[in-house]
Parts: sequence; structure tokens; C-alpha cells
Amino acid sequence: MRGWIGSAGALAKCGLAVGALALGLAGFGSVAEAAQCGTSAAGFDTWKRQFAAEAQQRGIGSRGIQALMGTQYAYGTIKADRGQHSFKLSLDQFMAKRGAATIAAQGRSKKAQNAQLFAAIEQRYGVPAGPLIAIWGMETAFGNYMGNQNTLSAVATLAYDCRRPEFFQPHLMAALQLVDRGSLTASQRGAMHGEVGHTQFLPANIIRYGVDGNGDGRVDLNDRADALASTANFLRGHGWRPGAGYQPGQPNYAAIQGWNAASVYQQTIAIVGRQIDGG
Repeated sequence: MRGWIGSAGALAKCGLAVGALALGLAGFGSVAEAAQCGTSAAGFDTWKRQFAAEAQQRGIGSRGIQALMGTQYAYGTIKADRGQHSFKLSLDQFMAKRGAATIAAQGRSKKAQNAQLFAAIEQRYGVPAGPLIAIWGMETAFGNYMGNQNTLSAVATLAYDCRRPEFFQPHLMAALQLVDRGSLTASQRGAMHGEVGHTQFLPANIIRYGVDGNGDGRVDLNDRADALASTANFLRGHGWRPGAGYQPGQPNYAAIQGWNAASVYQQTIAIVGRQIDGG
């Protein structure tokens, strides 16, 4: 199943605008200066202590700091980060590998089964069911596989790793904020790059775009309604215009590009979403 669900979204999502990660973390750049990145597990514990000191200065409490210090270097995350090749496939190859036809077929059933939920989401955010269901299917096979990697260890490892620390350090700071709030636990598990929930949100995007979709007063991306509403809110935040098209060249395609920077992924979401919506 993992061959087609793709929590590979995080790698391509590194193309998201830096502004979407700021989230009020003013002065965060000094963290990168104080905490030196590394390319192996050897310096990880030292780096954690350096990062923890900076995190405390930025208001992270004891719960978040304790969770950070409990993280372990995630070898599986590094292996996954270095080994993602599907985005280099042709569109047809990518769609076949990700099971696009299966996602479309099952997606039409999901749309019918959850008609009231998708109608409410579209009324509030202007985003139709098709692209939301396509993302849901692509990311976690409709919630059937949301990952088994420790989220904080994954994000901390990538924040420490020299490849892209400037991208993942704000996500780690956001994750620690979520731990302080009680919205994320030290034992939370998700995808290899630290994404969580039905549609695989990175921590900073949970803070920025996470919404309560089921009316229980909390944001839980492991809840289907919350995850789908949050995904719609993300797309709206990236310029989605109600009623406009979302195929390549149409106004809302740019919002899909905001979700994932890989062209084959973007095109697949647009195609599968159209199939689900009946176009």
C-alpha cells in the first residue's frame, strides 16, 4: 500500500513559501546559528541541548523541552529523505505507482458516503470534494496508513540534518509549541518526515491552518473531519477561489502547487480530483 499512498509529500512540500512557516517565530534565524547542523547521529545530542536553550528563550515550556530531549536520531527518516525517487517519474508512471485509478474509484464512494461533510466544507472554504479526497487518498490511503515514525524524532532529526535545517527548524519549534499546548504528544506517530494525520500536515501548518472540523472544540488531524477541513483551509490560504477551476492553467491550480511542489503530484491531484468530482 505504501507504494501509492505517499507520505512523500513532505519532501515536495519543502517548496512551500517560507512565510507559511514563520508563525510569529521572530528571530528564529539565530537558532540555526547557535545549533550546528550535522550529517550523522554523532552530534545530535549536543545539538538538542543547543536547540533547547534557544527554544526556552523563545518561550517553549518544560513540557516541550522535555519532549525534545527525549527524541532520538531517526535513521529511518534520513533513509527516506535520501531515497525518494517517485517524483522523477513521468506522469503516467507516477499515477500508476500511486494507484491513481484506485484513489479515484474509492474517492467517488467516499464523496457519496460523506456528502454532508464535504458540502459543509465547500460552503465554508469554497473547496470542492474532489481535490480534498484526492489529497486524502494520495497521502494516507484515506486514513488507512498514517505512518509509524515518532513525529518529534523525525522533525528533530531533519531540523538537525545539514540538508534542510532552515526548513525543518521552524517545524520543530512549532511541534514543541503544540506539545506545550497539549495538542501533540511526545509519543505521536506519523510519516517519515514528521507529517501527521489523514492528510499529513507538518507541525507549523497545523498551527497556521489547523481547524476544528467536527465541532468538538479541538483540532485533531487524526480526525477525518478536522483533517479535511484543515486541508481546505490550507488551500484557501494559498489563494483558492470558490467556483474557479483547479486544472493546470486554471486559477486554483496554484493552490494545489502550494500543497506540494512536485509537478507530477500536482497534476495527479488535479486529474484525480476531476474524476471524483465528475468532470
